[in-house]
Amino acid sequence: MNATMTMAMLAIVLPILGALIFTRVAQDYKRYGKLTSQSTALEILIFAMHGASSYAFLDSRLSTIDTVSPLFGLSLVLIIGGLVMLLSTMGRLGAARTLGQESPELHCTGVYRHSRNPQILFYGFVVVGYALLWPSWSGVIWLIIYAVL
Repeated sequence: MNATMTMAMLAIVLPILGALIFTRVAQDYKRYGKLTSQSTALEILIFAMHGASSYAFLDSRLSTIDTVSPLFGLSLVLIIGGLVMLLSTMGRLGAARTLGQESPELHCTGVYRHSRNPQILFYGFVVVGYALLWPSWSGVIWLIIYAVL
């Protein structure tokens, strides 16, 4: 299968799988007030699949990164900053709450005053930074797929 076919297939399959998985996640929240282990695993799976699909959408060879481009510095800031904020937010919230396994009350302090799901936002910073390392139209499609998910 050539690269264009692979990208087209992923561009169709990932959003459909995402819709199915997030429908299941919403049902679990309504029914149980938290995620089940199964829906947590499915949610992790869809984001892992999106991350792995970067190999189809981006030229991930380190030798092709333009280190003198202003985009290089911006991409590093987004990747490193996104990872630091992602991990610190998850650490402050705790593993069980981060994975939707425990939700005794709505968390409204810190970054949660501004966003209901900062982990998704900060992972988005990483995704944008990663795409900027290898700027291309296929990278834009990869970003759009993340936005849809």
